[in-house]
Amino acid sequence: MSTYVLVAGDPGVAALVEAAVELGAPVTAVVVGDESLARAAAAPGVDRVVWLGAVGDHAVEAFAAAVAQQVAADPGVVLAGRKAGERALLGAVAATLAAPVVTAPLKIAAQQVTRSVAGGLATETRSYAGPVAIVLDGGAPLAGGGPAAVEPVAAQPAAVTVTGLRPNPAPPADLGSAERVVAVGRGLKAKQDLPIIEALAAALKAELACSRPVAEGLDWVARDRYVGVSGQQISPRLYLAVGISGQLQHMGGCRGSDLIVAINNDPEAPIVAQSDYVLTGDLYALAPALTAALA
Repeated sequence: MSTYVLVAGDPGVAALVEAAVELGAPVTAVVVGDESLARAAAAPGVDRVVWLGAVGDHAVEAFAAAVAQQVAADPGVVLAGRKAGERALLGAVAATLAAPVVTAPLKIAAQQVTRSVAGGLATETRSYAGPVAIVLDGGAPLAGGGPAAVEPVAAQPAAVTVTGLRPNPAPPADLGSAERVVAVGRGLKAKQDLPIIEALAAALKAELACSRPVAEGLDWVARDRYVGVSGQQISPRLYLAVGISGQLQHMGGCRGSDLIVAINNDPEAPIVAQSDYVLTGDLYALAPALTAALA
């Protein structure tokens, strides 16, 4: 039974390859993208590279059926990153194989996955007798250099084409690699007050983040910046939560932080019991004071 790594347009899958190698089974990289991407996927630890061709005008998900067909020949553990195209391919594989999908695992072993449950209050280990599809952080880019040869396979993509591309004016958030994160919650009264938090984050050389309502309910901060069980799950050295109550859904995303500091006007807020340090008071006074002290 093989282990598969799905590569779709981005060489940043080194963590997937590392996890696949540790499982002990032969590792096959199934690649959708330019030939240079297929050559990069021929990295140490990869035994076989199947290249389904360049995307061209098609969307990555147009190759979903072709990817699923490759995996179905010898089904096993299938690993993919968190990007939209990679998850679309993984979903097609899971549907074809009737395989369960596991997201954000803490540990992967042969036919066994451990993951966090109940907002990080407990861990759960499950065993799988058949194929399983797993979503992981991709990690650093691959650079090739392994012994595997690239095997071109003619794939017939579905009729899904890209009709337009509009760059996002802001680069995607990279909260996972940030050493310091400043997150804001519903304690902030208005979007116009967001510069107070942005200034504090800049003074700390930290990434800006938020609780889910600030991103999905109010649209004050980009959705790729909300921390929680259903959003970003991060482990920075410092997590500064400003005006965040600390409900279970949110704390499940930051529980792994080395140091949690809260600014909150409610001494009974749930986050108080889960923080290493707490500044009790009005964020409109405390946040600017911290910013000035750090200048």
